[in-house]
Order: sequence, then C-alpha cells, then structure tokens
Amino acid sequence: MGAPRCSRLLLVYHTLFFATTLYKFATASGNLCNGTASILCSSEEADTPITRFQRYLRIKTAHPEPDYSSAVSFLTSQAHSIGLQHQILEFSPGKPLLILAWPGSDPSLPSLLFNSHLDSVPAESSKWIHPPFAAIRTPDGRIYARGAQDDKCIGMQYLEAIRNLKEKDFTPTRTIHLSYVPDEEIGGFEGFAKFAGSKVFEDLNVGFMLDEGQASPGDEFRVFYADRMPWEVKIKAKGPPGHGSRMYDNSAMENLMKSIEVISKFRESHFDAVKSGEAANSEVISINPVYLKAGVPSLTGFAMNLQPSEAEAGFDLRLIPTADPDEMRRRIAQEWAPAARNMSYEIKEKGSLRDNMGRPMMTPTDDSNPWWLVFEQAITSAGGKLAKPEILASTTDSRFVRQKGIPVLGFSPMTNTPILLHDHNEHLQDTVYMRGIKIYESLISSLSSFTESSKG
Repeated sequence: MGAPRCSRLLLVYHTLFFATTLYKFATASGNLCNGTASILCSSEEADTPITRFQRYLRIKTAHPEPDYSSAVSFLTSQAHSIGLQHQILEFSPGKPLLILAWPGSDPSLPSLLFNSHLDSVPAESSKWIHPPFAAIRTPDGRIYARGAQDDKCIGMQYLEAIRNLKEKDFTPTRTIHLSYVPDEEIGGFEGFAKFAGSKVFEDLNVGFMLDEGQASPGDEFRVFYADRMPWEVKIKAKGPPGHGSRMYDNSAMENLMKSIEVISKFRESHFDAVKSGEAANSEVISINPVYLKAGVPSLTGFAMNLQPSEAEAGFDLRLIPTADPDEMRRRIAQEWAPAARNMSYEIKEKGSLRDNMGRPMMTPTDDSNPWWLVFEQAITSAGGKLAKPEILASTTDSRFVRQKGIPVLGFSPMTNTPILLHDHNEHLQDTVYMRGIKIYESLISSLSSFTESSKG
C-alpha cells in the first residue's frame, strides 16, 4: 500500500531540503564534488586540471597491491583525449609500463623522456585527517592524498602541459615521450630497470630525461643532479654460548657490539659535517642501524641467563656518487665484519655508482651540459628561481638512465610546500599544482625546441 499523500509530500520536502543544504555548504566552501558533497555530483564532476588530478589520486596504487591496471587505463584515456600515441609494455607479469609519445617534426634528433612512477607507498588511514585515497580538496585548496607529492602530481602535470601546448598549436622539434613505470617505491627492478635494458628503450633514442624531485619549503625550485646509492648491509657474529653469569672473550654479542661501535664512529665522522653545516645530508655517506637480532627465545621472551651463539644487525648505507665502492667493500670486510672475530657479512647493492664509461653518475649542472642551460633558462622564463643543485638523499629510477650515460635531472615544481612524501597527511596546494603545469609548459617547449646539441 502506498504512503498517504501528506507523508509523501513531507518526504520530498525533507529530501530537497537536505540536498539544497548540502549544495549551499559545498559551493560556499569551494568544495563542490569533494568530500561530503561528492554524493551530489560524482557523475557530473567538472573536467578540469584539478579534478583530473584528483581522479588519478583516487586510484589506489599503493603497495602491497597497487592497482596498476586502473591507473594505466585512466592515463591512456587522458593521452587519447589530447592525441598522444601510447604503448603498454609488461616486462614482469602484472606490472604494466605505459609509454606515451608526441612525435616531433625532426624524429632524427634524440628524444626527451619525462618519467614518473605509478606506485606509491602504503598509507595508515587512521593517522590521516582525510582518507588518503579520497583526494579531498579542502576549502583552502589543499589536496590530500597519497601520491599528491610523490609523484602523481608530475605525471598529470606533464599531460596538462602538453594539453595546453597543443591548444596553442605548438609543435615540438624533438619527439617527447612520457613514461609511467611500476614498482619505483620498491626498487624499480621489475619496472624501469628492465625497461632501461630493453630494445624498446634503446629505440626511443633518449637524449635527456626529467624525473621526480622533491618539494621546496622555500620559494626556489629544487633540482637534483645525482642520487645516493643504497646498500643493505647485514653483519653477523658467532661465538661460543655460555651461562649469562660468565664473562669471556669473543662471544657473539661482544663481537657484534665491537662492530657496532666501529660503525658508529664512522657514522659520527660524516654526520658531524652535516651538523656543523659543512655539508648537506645528501653530500655525505650515511649509515643507520635498522634492526638487531639476537637472543634465545623462551616462553617469557628471551632466556636471560644464556649468552647466544649468534647475533646479527642490519644497516641502511647510502653512498654518494663520488664514493669508492671498492674501498667501502674493504672497510666492511676488514673493519666492520672481520673474519678474525668470527664475523661475516652480506651486501645488497641497489645499483652502480659508475656509469657505462666508469664515471660517477652525476649530471653536470654547468656550461659543459647544454641541456642544463636550456633547463635553467626555461625555469627563469616561467618566472621561477632555482636553488643550488643538489644530490638527492634517497634513490629514484634516474639511476638506471644515468648509468647509460644519459643526462637526467630530478625536478618536481613545488615551492613553498612542506616535504611530505611518505608522510601522514601528504598534500599539495591546488595553486602550486597549477603553477607546476605552467612550469612544464616552458620546459617542454624549450627542451623540445633545442637543436644545437646534435649528440642530444
């Protein structure tokens, strides 16, 4: 039986009142199609650079189960909307790699490659003030999402800059490629590493690449000419077990503690230069302890009256490009884990410190590099300022390209922005994002028009 006429009218009135109130709240706060009000227009969301960025951020590509398929589908649709060619590669099962192309008028010239990664690190939702995969835009213009800074912003800014340049009837001289790669956050070995070693990459004939950088808290853009190289170092000690009351030489824990003391002194010698202002954090070799494993388990925890026969510690070691890898291996073998003290070690090197010509993997940022001069001028032309070029303290996919002797700069156009990559409440200001598009317009047009370097 239907509801009485008066009840139905009352229901309609309350529904309209609720909808009208939500709409007024949304429009007054500038938050239409975000947060609470998204129920009203999720299917009618305006198609703007900001909403397209938000849609990309809402695709959950965080480890351990990144949704690469949805991300690639979205990016491919965006590429088609502006007339870019696309190619989907898969060097490892379930890990697609997307290549987009804007052919230049002179395809014989070495091409440009603008890289970003599809994946992001996990996010602890309970620690965020907004859901990390909702891409909420607050009334003051902050867009909260995992990947907002690292680095879905640049992936969409490339596309938006090309969209604007095409609307201005700009034609590049050099071919422009965009790459969207998987697994950067877990080392890149199933993503860019295999791509860089492929015939496909060789055929792109890349002369210069831009990759991700980091936000700048000040008003100057940061730019990175090298990465530090990570080594995972495990040191193991063995010794005779014994009663906890005995004191004797060469126990496993004693041997490990001696090594930790030596490593700590090495760390202090480099860290002191940072604390005194003589060097930046990224300009020294750093080593940090990450775990310690020892003891004999018991029902209540550990057997406190038993000295263990084995002990192990793990360290995160970061080497600057000019470090001598052979000298570091010698130091680990002879000083940090000497066999004479029943020590052993394992090193997992995450990449090379030298390029294919045996040189430190650093891109020149002076007159010797014509690409640098064009890059610098393009930033200035767009009204930006560059800070002193830096070594990136961490590691990116840039290393796989620098190793081939190709110049690469790390750059993300974010000024007056707190550094929040991998942090809770990662966000990016909408005005900063929009300014970044203009910066890339200048970079793409300038770099793709540069023809003086015949070698690329």
